[in-house]
Amino acid sequence: MAGFNKVILMGNLTRDPEIRYAPNGTPVANFGLAVNRRYRQGEEMREDVCFVDIVVFGKQAETCGQYLSKGQAALIEGRLQMRKFETKDGQKVTKHEVVAENVRFLSKRTDQGAEREPKEPVEDVARYEPDDAL
Repeated sequence: MAGFNKVILMGNLTRDPEIRYAPNGTPVANFGLAVNRRYRQGEEMREDVCFVDIVVFGKQAETCGQYLSKGQAALIEGRLQMRKFETKDGQKVTKHEVVAENVRFLSKRTDQGAEREPKEPVEDVARYEPDDAL
């Protein structure tokens, strides 16, 4: 049976993107996304928040690191991935994350209504290691 794995999320970044580099030099960005869901329960409006880890590769990862920051809204299209790894202290971990294929930056305005300036590029970044992706 053929499978289908497609995720589309819109939310706000919970932390600035962290840029690392794979041993082959490929840029990798990791950040968190908070996706809110409002619903009615009886006469009361409620809100749930789902926190999702996002990983982006290549040129798009560098662009995310340069222009995205905590609190900014983004639309993520990608696929769900499960990774299993062992931490430095020997604990086995299973983690679900979204591998982004397309990241759209949604506008964030300052109090005066002007577009925000891009962040300065990060000069000193750590090398990417699969076990560090937490």
